[in-house]
Amino acid sequence: MSLTQLQLNNLSVAKDVGKAFGILSGIASDRFPTSFLLIIGAFLSFIGYGVQWLVVSHRISPLPYWLMCVFLCMGGNSSTWMNTAVLVTCIRNFPHHRGPVSGILKGYVGLSTAIFTDICTALFSSDPSTFLLMLTLVPTLISLIAVFALHQSPPSSTSSQHSQETHFFHIFNILAVIVASYLLAFDITGRHGRLLSLLFSFGLVLLLAMPLLVPLYLALFRSRHDGGDDVENREPLIEEKDYSGGRVKEEVKKRQPLIGEEHRVDEMVKTVEFWVLFVSFLCGVGTGLCVMNNMGQIGLAIGKSGMSRPLWNAASQILMAVGYIAMAMSFPGSLYIGSMLVGICYGVRLTITVAVASELFGLKYYGLLYNILILNLPLGSFIFSGLIAGYLYDAQATKEAGGASTCFGPHCYMLVFVIMAFVCVLGCGLDLVLAIRTRKVYSKIHQQKILEHSSLTSTSS
Repeated sequence: MSLTQLQLNNLSVAKDVGKAFGILSGIASDRFPTSFLLIIGAFLSFIGYGVQWLVVSHRISPLPYWLMCVFLCMGGNSSTWMNTAVLVTCIRNFPHHRGPVSGILKGYVGLSTAIFTDICTALFSSDPSTFLLMLTLVPTLISLIAVFALHQSPPSSTSSQHSQETHFFHIFNILAVIVASYLLAFDITGRHGRLLSLLFSFGLVLLLAMPLLVPLYLALFRSRHDGGDDVENREPLIEEKDYSGGRVKEEVKKRQPLIGEEHRVDEMVKTVEFWVLFVSFLCGVGTGLCVMNNMGQIGLAIGKSGMSRPLWNAASQILMAVGYIAMAMSFPGSLYIGSMLVGICYGVRLTITVAVASELFGLKYYGLLYNILILNLPLGSFIFSGLIAGYLYDAQATKEAGGASTCFGPHCYMLVFVIMAFVCVLGCGLDLVLAIRTRKVYSKIHQQKILEHSSLTSTSS
């Protein structure tokens, strides 16, 4: 298929548009069990990626462009059902560890691309059809297994349980770093023989299976009686006053909840904080997706084959802007430096925003809230990748026989990077506004964590 850069970008956008339908999984998460979401995700993944595999492996004739977009959309949408099931369940199971939970889950999502790519490279010599076959089968099988293993459970209620959870989350973080280092070592050591590739794949599977030792340990060695003082599990983060009298209670129920309390969706969208968070998230993930969707062409063009969470978001936006400026300048090594900064900040942005949303608007309707926020993924992909990057690249590119277009030189993406750097600066400003508006909430959260830490310390001593 001879496609322009705009058409290629639109294929990536079609995948991200599937995430726009993730709002359905958010609604379902508040009404159906986790197993239902996982089964739907497995079905969509099997069909969406399965048809792509049939086309790429030439088992069926090429499909029309619009129909390929539909199946790409299905594949993209499948991840929203799986992500919603896992993230919402884990956030609700571990409300005291929202940051570590979202960080670990999003970290493994980021590693998943490298995991699939490296295994495919090691075992199947980077065959595209085999890669799609892996995407068809592996997520489907894992989701069906998770149907029996993933469920909502009561959060920790004692200091000993809270301390134990913290310890296990440290272990998960260490394992994630080990997996990332293992993948990096394989990538930078060049070509590998068949035996070494098999050993690498076996070792990677073992590393990925190691987190299963934690529930196994709990099942075998958890004591029957948990000691320690009760740690208050307060939801929402800001306590409501206990009003007496039916009339007063009715008035309290009708008022707009404060930031930090449970919000319904209609209440959430009426707050300034939500829209500031939404737009600043768009500025970060939209531009980040643009780089991810166009990294191949960017490399070709350049010539290479204790703070509050909103403040962390602001810092990530500035670093992301620096990454875009570095790639726009196109000095030696700028692609590596810029893409590294953008990738790190993109991950930070996703992780922190997930936790911020739960802290500001509660967990009761978190599934729907999460999927409303990630509407920014297809929206940002369409604006920055499908429109801005696609049009500007084609404007600079040279037309080739068959209708395709190619551009060589730093000028191909320079204006795109400058625009995205400006957008990140705008996003940083919005994050600072959000940090100012929520400083009382995060001060209260900080004080609560200090009290919990003091309780744990006094219990252990």
